Amino acid sequence: MTNKTVFLNDALYQYVLEHTLREPDVLRQLREETSTHTMAEMQICPEQGQFMQMLVKLMNAKKIIELGVFTGYSSLSMALALPPEGQITACDINEEWTGIAKRYWEKAEVAHKIDLRLAPALDTLDAIIADGQAETYDLAFIDADKQNSPLYYEKCLTLLRSGGLLILDNAFKEGAVIDLDNQRNQVNGIRETNEIIKNDERVDPFLLPLADGLFLARKH
Repeated sequence: MTNKTVFLNDALYQYVLEHTLREPDVLRQLREETSTHTMAEMQICPEQGQFMQMLVKLMNAKKIIELGVFTGYSSLSMALALPPEGQITACDINEEWTGIAKRYWEKAEVAHKIDLRLAPALDTLDAIIADGQAETYDLAFIDADKQNSPLYYEKCLTLLRSGGLLILDNAFKEGAVIDLDNQRNQVNGIRETNEIIKNDERVDPFLLPLADGLFLARKH
């Protein structure tokens, strides 16, 4: 028995992958192609993708908003778990990176489930709210520019239905959130959002030590 979360060394991490990961070929191919990208560190790890797939299925989610697409691993993971009528509103500003994502969405035959919005995410969120879609989304995944995370959190919470789930990625920011000498905008953005979620009585919070930290917030 143990009274705290077990630290994963390389061997135990490999054990987790060997006993958990069921990665479809199309996801593996996307992950391997992205590993050669100059910004490869922005891609989520495969076990995080599988965990998010499980959440989609457990919630019977049908309507998802994603902030930050990159090459599409997270959106593809969730789209594969959605029912045929499910839909992801995927927000990004980089046409080159999302071009890779679109290629794999087509390859996996889930492109019809993903509505890509190439515009600043705050503009997209405001437009969706103005369109009367508040409280209609089942799940929100925030993995965009970290300095705007507090604003993204509030707008995504507006879009979530009661019982909906918000996932904030990089909640640890590679450990920088506990280094108070690090005052970079991106670190402060995550640090501030973590505090907001912790104290927000509108949600049930849980900071999950998976990947670079996933802060889960279930809306009341």
